[in-house]
Amino acid sequence: MRKQKFDMTSWLLLLPALFAFVMVIIIPFIMGILYSFTDWSSRPQPDGMQVVGLLNYLETFKDPSFLYSFIVTTVYTALNMLIINVVAFILALLVTSNIKFKHAYRVGFFLPNLIGGLILGYIWQFIFNIVVPNLPLITELIPAIQNPANYILAERNSALMAIVIAGSWQYAGYIMMIYVAAIISVPGELFEAAKIDGAGPWMQLRTIIIPMTAQAFTVTLFLTLVQSFKQYDVNVSLTGGGPATTFMEKSILGTELLAMNIYNTAFKANQLAQSQARAVIFFLVLAVISTFQVRANKKQEIEL
Repeated sequence: MRKQKFDMTSWLLLLPALFAFVMVIIIPFIMGILYSFTDWSSRPQPDGMQVVGLLNYLETFKDPSFLYSFIVTTVYTALNMLIINVVAFILALLVTSNIKFKHAYRVGFFLPNLIGGLILGYIWQFIFNIVVPNLPLITELIPAIQNPANYILAERNSALMAIVIAGSWQYAGYIMMIYVAAIISVPGELFEAAKIDGAGPWMQLRTIIIPMTAQAFTVTLFLTLVQSFKQYDVNVSLTGGGPATTFMEKSILGTELLAMNIYNTAFKANQLAQSQARAVIFFLVLAVISTFQVRANKKQEIEL
């Protein structure tokens, strides 16, 4: 009798959150899938919304801008995941060592994560367009960088790397905190035993720290994978998708990631239904890749 009363109370407490989740996530998600099979548009439709089947999906895969955005987003995600996790892990090792002011360093490295993506993008745009071309240390080595045509954000590949740098600077501190929590949870007896056996710092890192923090790698790789695929605000404020380039004989934006491509398709090209189809494809791709990534990392944890 007591158990039934407790369960009812739990459900009543859960009900507001469950209602909000269904109204804000589930219903819009299902409606979005349904809209992707129609000719939904913001333009007046005298005959009402019509079902067009898979037409929006077929048009999406024929569009060079979407295919290019997919490739660029994949490259960006791979670079971003690598750089963020390497930098975050090194920072975590640093702030868990015996250096002075390590707690202040933790706060300092985490602070960029508190800056909004739009503001952060504009800050880095100022650095790349104003500071770097006028920094004597750099201009003496690369005089050509003073020419606006050679600015970092003026060329497609360097502009993409600029997004990676800005995104890594923002997110590495957050990922570092996860690695810090994993490293300080490693039993100290293991390090003491390793020192007795004559193991140096590199041997301790390879045989103790990395294996014992394998679960943290699963979490951080998943978070950086999802965050990288969804990147939008830094992309908008730093490059705006530019500079222009050509792909499949069509002029397109050179650093337009998938999220921006979906937004531009909806609100600049006014193709709401096709944008919704791209969002569905985006969701499916991200779900499949993240599932494979988590499974692969979990197997590694078992082997270790």
